[in-house]
Amino acid sequence: MAKVKTRFYCQNCGAESAKWVGKCPSCDEWNTYVEEVIQKPSSNKISTTGLSTEHGPVNITEVSSQEQPRLISGDQELNRVLGGGIVPGSIVLIGGEPGIGKSTLMLQIAIQLDGKKIAYVSGEESEQQIKMRADRIGVTNQDCFLLTETSTDKILKYFHKLKPDICVVDSIQTLRSPFIESTAGSVSQIRECASEMQRFAKEKNTPVFLIGHITKDGSIAGPKILEHIVDTVLQFEGDRHHTYRLLRTIKNRFGSASEIGIYEMQQTGLRQVNNPSELLITQNENKLSGICIAATMEGLRPLLIETQALVSKAVFGTPQRSTTGFDLRRLHMLLAVLEKRCGFRLADKDIFINIAGGLKVEDPAIDLAIISSLLSSLEDSHIPTETCFAGEVGLSGEVRTINRIEQRIIEAQKLGFQKIFISGNNKGIDQKNYDIELCIVNTVVELYNTLF
Repeated sequence: MAKVKTRFYCQNCGAESAKWVGKCPSCDEWNTYVEEVIQKPSSNKISTTGLSTEHGPVNITEVSSQEQPRLISGDQELNRVLGGGIVPGSIVLIGGEPGIGKSTLMLQIAIQLDGKKIAYVSGEESEQQIKMRADRIGVTNQDCFLLTETSTDKILKYFHKLKPDICVVDSIQTLRSPFIESTAGSVSQIRECASEMQRFAKEKNTPVFLIGHITKDGSIAGPKILEHIVDTVLQFEGDRHHTYRLLRTIKNRFGSASEIGIYEMQQTGLRQVNNPSELLITQNENKLSGICIAATMEGLRPLLIETQALVSKAVFGTPQRSTTGFDLRRLHMLLAVLEKRCGFRLADKDIFINIAGGLKVEDPAIDLAIISSLLSSLEDSHIPTETCFAGEVGLSGEVRTINRIEQRIIEAQKLGFQKIFISGNNKGIDQKNYDIELCIVNTVVELYNTLF
């Protein structure tokens, strides 16, 4: 009887070791090594690199660089984050929290592709469950075929027989390859199954969508090599308490890696949000303090979102600092600028910041809106609702220039705003080219004097 061969794999980064170690030498994580049974592949097994090695080196000038036509889906948000459409032969990984809507999104995209043969593989749900979700969405497609299977050997056989135009696998953690004896979801199984799907996508020139689980810290479950194998990594994120969902590009070999698509979760599925600025701004006629509008950018897409601030006297000895959707360390920096450059005493104040709609904003151009909402709450004074802000604040209290200022101004003008506060250091901005009033401020002190 042959001896069972085992190896130890790091569940965080996928590093391999012949024996158990407490601390991974690759990612420095503790207690992540797990023993897995392995089976050495036979010599006649097909290479899992997805590339043919029969020919030798080719001069780069002799390689044709013609661009392949993309498959345009009925989902404009997906087309945007993929860089203009689905690339033939690409492999796309979509990650997200449980219950966020990954399966609903991919099923909705699959049944909306008219004239394309779709193979939808599910290792988590039955055919009846998938059909119930499709009925709730309310769209039918005669060319969408369902397969409930977890063995990659059988799945690839059905793929070669069916010859689909697009394949969807839900999820990669449930697949199991016959070449590996470890359980489904282990590091070696995820790596092997992803390699087999990649080889099929490249050889048959068929796009494959893989749905992946995430860990408690928000990263894709499995080894990091999974994200290196695929061509595009999309993160489907959102807040369970809000209806908005963001499809964010993490990696894209065929387009920009800083795009987002916005959806609204409804009873009948996910609705595309073509103009998110109108939904992210509260239509409130009451004159409330601590609220102002920021002109931000998500990738190449301008967004106008509502920032909320609350400044109150601390009840206990140590004041609280809390943020939702904004970096807490950057808030500390802005508070230090207000104390040092403007003379405001905020050390004994409780301060809370909230980005409306459940969004998480990393654009530094939101600094001016955050400071304006803080000053508005501190002075208990209302900022006109037809005013918005776009500017980065430096440590010296100056308002710095930001990128794509023209797109932000045009978006604010299109939504009916009358004023926008920007930095005076922006070059090439002329009031004659815009119907909206451009309010130039160079320092935080000048901003305070203008507003209040």
